[in-house]
Amino acid sequence: MSSIITRFAPSPTGYLHIGGARTALFNWLFARHFGGTFRLRIEDTDRQRSTDDAIEKIFEGMRWLGLDWDGDVVHQFARAPLHAAQAQRLIAEDKAYYCYCTPEELTAMREDAKAKGLPPRYNGYWRDRDPAEAPAGVKPTVRLKAPREGETVIGDLVQGEVRFPNTELDDMILLRSDGTPTYMLSVVVDDHDMNITHVIRGDDHLTNTARQTQLYLALGWDVPAFAHIPLIHGPDGAKLSKRHGALGVDAYRDLGYLPEAMRNYLLRLGWSHGDDETISTEQAIEWFGLESVGRSPARFDFAKLDNLNGHYLRVADNTRLAGLVAADLAKAGIEVDATGLDRIAKAMDGLKARAKTLVQLTDSARFLVSKRPLALDARAEKILSVDGKDKLAALRAAVADLDSFSAAQIEGAARAMAEAAGAKLGDFAQPLRAALSGSNVSPPIFEVAEILGRVESLGRIDDALGR
Repeated sequence: MSSIITRFAPSPTGYLHIGGARTALFNWLFARHFGGTFRLRIEDTDRQRSTDDAIEKIFEGMRWLGLDWDGDVVHQFARAPLHAAQAQRLIAEDKAYYCYCTPEELTAMREDAKAKGLPPRYNGYWRDRDPAEAPAGVKPTVRLKAPREGETVIGDLVQGEVRFPNTELDDMILLRSDGTPTYMLSVVVDDHDMNITHVIRGDDHLTNTARQTQLYLALGWDVPAFAHIPLIHGPDGAKLSKRHGALGVDAYRDLGYLPEAMRNYLLRLGWSHGDDETISTEQAIEWFGLESVGRSPARFDFAKLDNLNGHYLRVADNTRLAGLVAADLAKAGIEVDATGLDRIAKAMDGLKARAKTLVQLTDSARFLVSKRPLALDARAEKILSVDGKDKLAALRAAVADLDSFSAAQIEGAARAMAEAAGAKLGDFAQPLRAALSGSNVSPPIFEVAEILGRVESLGRIDDALGR
């Protein structure tokens, strides 16, 4: 398969939500798999709700996820005259017509259909009437002369063959009464002009696709291949909402997820490759195909996302993670200098072993760059009771003048003291942990002491002893 061109076409009326991010990912992967082209189009025809800030948020979300697009971004609103010109062509070819129904008449039409137990839709009142009969002062819409008999068939690459009786599809509006194009017209013209070969989107667009297929045929254009992917549901099976995790991509970034973890997780929401759960981006590009997209809604699960993110944290480069942690600390008002950054990087193996998110990683690294005297939490205070302080004081005396202030030598001194006292290593290690980290949990504490260095470690011990 060659010359594949896909697109992601969000409306900038809010953030890049998680469902949109997955749609973007699937289009990106499909294009990259076949060596094709992935385009980005901003569908900004809703001028009241479209904002520059929302457009920038979409760009930020795409860049953070690592979904690069090809060519310039297309802004739909700028192409409105081209959309309108195609509607006028259809009128000239007697494939569309002016409709002069007032809003009140359309409401009465829908109410009449409901009363007869029929779906509420336009009845074609102006389809074959002479425009000369038009009432004065009414600005018309332009409607497509949709076929009234037979079926519109979609050979969907995920859903299979989907058939729509044409009696269920009315004459849709192409141009509003103010002359502006509707979404349905704009999408078809843009996809044609951008040479889109495959439209991959949520299955809530299936009815739109039937209507758009009628428009493609009326315009005499090739119909692109369609693939409608199931929507994402919450863990309870209900449609995904904010309480489930329907947040903007930027919110997941702020919650401490890595972009590679999000890509992997979104990939597995509705697509599978055997029993593989952890799939690199390189593997995803190599393996991705629409034949492996399921037809059932995927369920969003924060626990699975956390576990996956924990995996990616553990295999991530320590220097990169240290930079991310330092940036998060800076947002919290804690500036990290070169010494602090070096400490975080050296401690990273121990820090990331327990963390599931960057937020947790940042919280656990904070003590490394905290100013003296260190604040102690309640557990640390308890550890540094009279007995704990006595052991800490003895340990300080033993390590203060070590030839090498290394983890191995510090641990050796603590172990020798514990054996001499008939105690456990932890009886000496825990007071040291409380003094150096301000808590009862930390990366391996003898490594922490080495990372902090002789001067800082002894200073923190003295602060704890002097409390």
